[in-house]
Parts: sequence; C-alpha cells; structure tokens
Amino acid sequence: MAADIKRILWPTDLSNNALFALPYVRSMSEKFQAEVHLLYVAEDVTWFDHFYGDADPKFLMELQDKIMKSAEEQLEKLCMNDLAGCPTFRRDIIVGNPVEEILRTIREAHMDLVIMATHGHGLKGTMTHFPFGSVTEKVTKSSPVPVLIVNPQTS
Repeated sequence: MAADIKRILWPTDLSNNALFALPYVRSMSEKFQAEVHLLYVAEDVTWFDHFYGDADPKFLMELQDKIMKSAEEQLEKLCMNDLAGCPTFRRDIIVGNPVEEILRTIREAHMDLVIMATHGHGLKGTMTHFPFGSVTEKVTKSSPVPVLIVNPQTS
C-alpha cells in the first residue's frame, strides 16, 4: 500500500544539526508534491526565571520577543533560499514545550509525515552515546504518523 503524503512537518530548532533534515524534506516534498510545514517552537523563557533569581518580567518579555524575531528572520531566509523547490510551504513560530507543540501540530494540522534530525541545539560530536535527543525521542514514541529521523553524523 503506497503512502499518501500530502503534508510534511519539519520541526526545526534552526540549529546546524536540524538543517541536515532539509534535503530529505525537499526530496519528499517534491516526490509527493506535498506541503511542507515548518515549525519552530521557542521555549517559554519565563519558565526559567527562577534559575536566574526572579528575573525582571520586562527583560524576559524582551528576550522572548528577540528570540521570536530572530526565528522569523531565519525561517524567512530558509524558506526563500532553500524551499523554493517545494510545491507549497508554510511556517509557524510558537512559544511552548517543543514536544507538546510538535505533537499538537501533527494532530491538528493532519500531518502525514514528520522529518526531523536526531539532535538539535548543535550537539554534533557531543553526547554521542545517546541515539536521539530528548525531543526527537519523545516525538517518535508518541507520533500518530511516521517520523523520518535524520542523523547529522551520517548525512
């Protein structure tokens, strides 16, 4: 039975490792004429204020805004420079728990396939005894659709 892939989710943290999934995203999108949905989930920096001795809420909001603006700029560049060959693409930048938001997007946007790297946040060459990063592992275990996992160290 052939898979009917119309929507591909590419959750990315915009790290160098996450970009190793890009050729697979492009290839699968072109092969199936599928829409690519880029998702960047910014962790809510207010969750960490107690680590820094009750940081000023204004500072945390400015920091969150800066993170979101940087992500928007990077995704815009990525879409224009690297996804022009995909039939259609859309992107979302949200604040929240990456695993929860990726799984929610899979369900609510009716994704058919997820493509992501084994590790993000530039972990290439470190902690190599772990086969997956925690986000990838949790998404893979809970995803209702297939997940294609790209290992940056073998790509």
